Amino acid sequence: MVDDLVNEARERMGKSVEATRGEFNTVRTGRATPQLLERIVVDYYGTPTPLSQMAGVSSPDPRSLLIQPYDASALGDIEKAINESDLGINPSNDGKVIRLAIPQLTEERRKELVKVVRNLAEEGRIAIRNIRRDVMNDLNALESEVGKDEIHRAEEKVQKITDEHVGQIDAALKQREADVMEV
Repeated sequence: MVDDLVNEARERMGKSVEATRGEFNTVRTGRATPQLLERIVVDYYGTPTPLSQMAGVSSPDPRSLLIQPYDASALGDIEKAINESDLGINPSNDGKVIRLAIPQLTEERRKELVKVVRNLAEEGRIAIRNIRRDVMNDLNALESEVGKDEIHRAEEKVQKITDEHVGQIDAALKQREADVMEV
């Protein structure tokens, strides 16, 4: 029972780390990647639809993205959603595809993006600490069944797992900061 809780904590914390890394990929760097558009949601016939379900996104070169909608009538909706997003990129619509020219980031914008990445990392750390808190509460509820020593050992394991996963987020944060600040 105690081992099940510890394993559940490890699994949930691993998912939190992966989710945080996925969020990091949506933050702009100097290079054009299709992941930049993962957060874009298009109002398609009154239904909020992720851009990835409406169009193919490719990166023909390091400074541009090409969006090819599956339904040509959605071009205007996609263009509007990109304009309303926080990307700060103006789409170019030629009637068949939308091109996004990714401008070089200014030093000031890079620093703003580093702050965004740090906030995402802190959200990931908070999620991991919340998982730890929940598991610790569950372990304490089992104390009468398995004894204090077993609970204490399990709490130490959970703390080690927590520290390990927070370290993974910190390493990913350091890498992403380097990517954002790279000129």
